[in-house]
Amino acid sequence: MSEFNSKIIMQKCQKLADEISAQVQIDKNLYNAFVSIERELFTPKGFRHQAYKLDPLPLSQNQWISSPLTVAKMTLALEIDKDTDSVLEVGCGSGYQAAILSKLIRRVFTIERIEPLLLEAKKCFKMLGISNIHARFDDGQRGWRDYAPFDRILLSASTEKVPEVLFEQLKENGILVAPMEVPVKPSQKSSEQSISQLITQFIKTKNGIRIKTLEECLFVPILDGTSR
Repeated sequence: MSEFNSKIIMQKCQKLADEISAQVQIDKNLYNAFVSIERELFTPKGFRHQAYKLDPLPLSQNQWISSPLTVAKMTLALEIDKDTDSVLEVGCGSGYQAAILSKLIRRVFTIERIEPLLLEAKKCFKMLGISNIHARFDDGQRGWRDYAPFDRILLSASTEKVPEVLFEQLKENGILVAPMEVPVKPSQKSSEQSISQLITQFIKTKNGIRIKTLEECLFVPILDGTSR
């Protein structure tokens, strides 16, 4: 890539980071993470002209790359600090969220149940020279026991209930963040019950799990098993 093209891409990344910070309060480290990661690498070719907008974009296999705003909000909910050493992501998808985390945390472990998506994500990590992401093809609901316990765990797919095994693989005082599916009471106009998704933070303490609901979100639902 020429120096001119590199400069253009950096300008696009910086503009994206500026737009995120105008809507969500992010610190310097997270701002720089967005500046350093080329979102277009994680975006299908037909949508790369939209890569630096604040929109979710479709991937293959009926999956999506999250809005950069959602990536920022999920990352903030993890409350990463200087002592955060490892994070497990359940649902690698495009790999963009993992790439952002790789700039903030020493070790990132990410699991994807759809093999073609994982292979594409790993190509992107290699192109960016990211060496601290460990990616695995598996059902992420089982976690990654070999490297547990983790300081942080992030679910990048919605669920009705967080698998207990993930809490077992979370360190004491660790934080797990997940988009939780919550039933919405039927309105007077409709008797049908709908589902809302809420970014939810779980903090594991010696006395149990503390739960904090943050805000609405939209993710694809978590699925069992693997797909090649």
